[in-house]
Amino acid sequence: MTKSLANRIALVTGASRGIGFATALALAKAGAHIVAVARTQGGLEELDDEIRKVGGSATLVPLNLTDSDGIARLGAGLHERYGKLDILVGNAGVLGPSSPIGHIELKAFTDVMAVNVSANFQLIRCMEPLLRQSDAGRAVFITSGAANKATAYVSPYAASKAALETLARAWAQETANTALRVNLFNPGPIRTRMRATLMPGEDPETLDTPEQVAEFIVPLCAPGWTETGKFYDYKSRSLMSFRAPA
Repeated sequence: MTKSLANRIALVTGASRGIGFATALALAKAGAHIVAVARTQGGLEELDDEIRKVGGSATLVPLNLTDSDGIARLGAGLHERYGKLDILVGNAGVLGPSSPIGHIELKAFTDVMAVNVSANFQLIRCMEPLLRQSDAGRAVFITSGAANKATAYVSPYAASKAALETLARAWAQETANTALRVNLFNPGPIRTRMRATLMPGEDPETLDTPEQVAEFIVPLCAPGWTETGKFYDYKSRSLMSFRAPA
């Protein structure tokens, strides 16, 4: 089997479960060395076991992404060890409260923004120099349909994903004339813990799995991927461009 991502270094956040876990494993199967970041040590160790089973390798990084200094140290460590980063998958995210806006405490709002937006901002700042050292740096951020639907009762989450999308698109424009490609991926409703928390009455068997989604994220991480500043919608299996409201 050809390892299309052999000798490539891939950083995946939120890698201890769900889409992050599945994507890290899929990238490892394709030959990439995985730098797996998550808060949960146990989940990271489970991922490492699965990666070893497929003949892959991983570096486990227990880190709360609200620790901006920790992200900076991670960037410095990757520079010292590898001198580059080929793939960044910004998957980590939190749902936050499900409530009318007026009932949400300020701290609950800022906690969501800290993980879903500020952490990705810091990742961009600290990882861009490493991604530029790659012959084909690729960055993919996991977003949500809530960003453009402005979904009621999950306003912090929706607002954070809208901010993430704008941040990623701006970065894509800033790096358009480089080898770095930056894109967004919307998985839609998937069989994850976050989805079960939001929709407890939903039958999970009616939803696609993180493993199915991961197979569509991997191509966006490959050297042959040329699009940037785009939005891949998993449900429709289509790559979309952003446009101003009509």
